[in-house]
Amino acid sequence: MIQQQTRVDICDNTGAKLAMCIKVLRGSSSKGKFKRRVATVGDIIICAVKKSIPAGEVKQGEIIRCVVVRTRQPTARPDGSYVRFDRNAAVVIDKENNPRGTRIFGAVARELRDKNFMKIVSLASEVV
Repeated sequence: MIQQQTRVDICDNTGAKLAMCIKVLRGSSSKGKFKRRVATVGDIIICAVKKSIPAGEVKQGEIIRCVVVRTRQPTARPDGSYVRFDRNAAVVIDKENNPRGTRIFGAVARELRDKNFMKIVSLASEVV
């Protein structure tokens, strides 16, 4: 579950390394439990870049759109299994939901395929 003020790793080669979520665009309000919106795998969030490399495409302080690819919160699957990762991670995307980077580092969840992020799935080294 990603909500406002959550720090996420950026796992592509755009130059950003760490970002903070400032708005959840898609997502749910957890079935009435909370008033805040939370994002899971495949949801789009707006982030502010907190740490970046000097020669990257994305600079520190820039506002970017990202799609969540890994979460620490377990994600339930229709077959009854759960998938959980060790860190929260996201990939920088443009207005047409295409990744801005050319490489994706680490594994991504299979739920991205259901949410039509096929370009991210094809660039990823592993789909879990």
